[in-house]
Amino acid sequence: MELSIKNMAGKDTGKKVVLNDAIFGIEPNDHAIYLDVKQFLANNRQGTAKAKQRSENAHSTRKLGRQKGGGGARPGDLKSPVRVGGGTIFGPVPRDYSFKLNHKVKQLARRSALSLRAKQDQIIVLDTLHFEAPKTKAMIEVMNNLNVAGKKVLFVLAENNAEVLKSANNIQRTNVITVGELNTYALMNANAIVMVEAAVKAIEETFNA
Repeated sequence: MELSIKNMAGKDTGKKVVLNDAIFGIEPNDHAIYLDVKQFLANNRQGTAKAKQRSENAHSTRKLGRQKGGGGARPGDLKSPVRVGGGTIFGPVPRDYSFKLNHKVKQLARRSALSLRAKQDQIIVLDTLHFEAPKTKAMIEVMNNLNVAGKKVLFVLAENNAEVLKSANNIQRTNVITVGELNTYALMNANAIVMVEAAVKAIEETFNA
């Protein structure tokens, strides 16, 4: 696949980039994408939810009624799960939600996500993206020039750029990552993916390694 390279003003530079079909042109594997997104979200869960069980409740253990003659079931103490304020039956406890996913599956998922976005014409390639100083207005202007304002936009850089990152921090639904941080969730969660030319080359080097 061949894409035109644009500048920050949204104009064609006259240059083109050829996307590697082994990365941007495969048949997307939906299940691999699902597994990688599931692992990403699971690994980001805190897993700190906790409910007190009967043994952890601070109520008295005093028996609330006599054993017989009450006309109903034998009453327990205030810690009983059937009473208001009692312990919780099978409540959540702190746990680790993360799980292992094979490296080849993760690679396939990311290739699939890139191929899917390329097939949907949602990838834009810029010759460069830089600002003299962090400025939200400048980033919004670039997004307007590229007709991606108001969309979920993912900017992919070849390396860290503090000015670009800070310029995008206050813009809703806009995310800036480097090639090293590229993940399937970020690719699938965006409606438009803006890559600098150097990032495209870095992605091809990373996935061909």
